[in-house]
Amino acid sequence: MQPTVRKRPDAALQLAFLSSHRQGSRDIDFSVKRPQFQFDLWCFFTIQNWVLDFGRPVVMILVPLEWLPLNKPIVGDYFHMAYNIITPFLLLKLIDRSPKTLPLSAVYLCIITFVMGASINLVGDSMNHRLLLSGYQLHLSVRENPIMKNLNPPSLVDSFELLYYYDENFGRCMWYIPFFLILFLYFSGCFTTLKEEKGMPVSAWLLLAPSSLYYWYLVTKGQIFILFIFTFFAMTATVMHKKRKGLVPDSNGLFLLYSFSVALVLLTVWVACLWNDKILRRKYPGVIYIPEPWAFYTLHIRDKHKL
Repeated sequence: MQPTVRKRPDAALQLAFLSSHRQGSRDIDFSVKRPQFQFDLWCFFTIQNWVLDFGRPVVMILVPLEWLPLNKPIVGDYFHMAYNIITPFLLLKLIDRSPKTLPLSAVYLCIITFVMGASINLVGDSMNHRLLLSGYQLHLSVRENPIMKNLNPPSLVDSFELLYYYDENFGRCMWYIPFFLILFLYFSGCFTTLKEEKGMPVSAWLLLAPSSLYYWYLVTKGQIFILFIFTFFAMTATVMHKKRKGLVPDSNGLFLLYSFSVALVLLTVWVACLWNDKILRRKYPGVIYIPEPWAFYTLHIRDKHKL
């Protein structure tokens, strides 16, 4: 009797394990069969990028100076603080919804580095806006600016050059490299075996234009064309590699791939329109010539607007 009594719980445990395994397999199959487009995350992500990142300098230009003194944080600074909090949260939610289990240590390290780089950029952008109000011209280098030539003692120019070096080198690298790395890690998991899922829903097509335009702004503002094109080539290579295994991008993967593709077209048009601008050419020498939008603004729009 004792051996038969021992077998019953073993059989019951085995049956429970098999049933749970089948249920988990059904759940996995269901998620594979129907990849969902994350409209809520992509929509919120696009809106907050446009409002808190692109809209930050616009608000600083439009808001009267009397509302907030320049020796205190202004509206644009609060926008940047909100961006530094909301964007890492949305990136973590995006990774959390990835169909593929991603290395959490790499994700956390990227988020920490992103927050630090965006915080450095917060200080640089805040000082940059105050300099603009004093007549600083973004299409010129620090030493070529008229307001810098009148500084006393002249060694103060070195301090401003150090500030811009931190902002344009350390800050941007620590901000944008983790940002694009997280997007690529998420993209690497957005593949499915079902070829009928190759198309994007209408909601994705509606978000494509603002999303692509923001990536154009991000690349031109941050001067990160090499990082952008490297990420785009890595995504394309991943698609070709997965295709050999019978996998194709789902709607989320296609949305990212198409957004980068349209942004690349916009970059080409932007450079072609400003190809013969001699002043911007002096500001951005070298083989890769991609002028910043705000340098174009201070050169061609701001003075005319004042008149």
